[in-house]
Amino acid sequence: MGKQYRYLKEMDQAFIKEQKLFYMASCSGQEVNLSPKGYDSIRVIDRETLVYMDYPGSGNRTARDIAAGGDVTVVFNAFEGKPKILRLFCKGELINPEHPEFGTLAAAFNVPLVSLRRLIRLHIYAVESSCGMSVPRMRYEEDRNELRDWAVKKGTDGSIHEYNRDHATPPDLHHLKEE
Repeated sequence: MGKQYRYLKEMDQAFIKEQKLFYMASCSGQEVNLSPKGYDSIRVIDRETLVYMDYPGSGNRTARDIAAGGDVTVVFNAFEGKPKILRLFCKGELINPEHPEFGTLAAAFNVPLVSLRRLIRLHIYAVESSCGMSVPRMRYEEDRNELRDWAVKKGTDGSIHEYNRDHATPPDLHHLKEE
């Protein structure tokens, strides 16, 4: 049976730190966005705040939804050990490289700052924990480094700014035509 509460408990914070994969969902009146996230890309700041390290790539929908006032849900689930699902219901805040707190918050991650699109601060307004007994057991092997390597290369050669500008707005999927 699921439980709902206001803040992250210490055991939730420890659980988050152990996870190699999580999901981020967002919506702002357009299509619902759901993205798997990997790497060591999320930090618990306190019992009601997380920071997510956002690499460039893909459609930028989470940022679009946050900028439009939409909510974000972050889901962690155990693939190993005791079953558990943890859902965090949040409001997001975009922390772009020009933001005065960017450097301080980014210091929690051991990555070249030039490779990041932004950070996303997630303000938790509700937490839900459930059993997760239907989630399969799977083993972590290793991270895929392609995105990280690509972003570092783009950041180092300076082309990341152009890429971020060109991909600031995700495509409008409501105008797709059948082929």
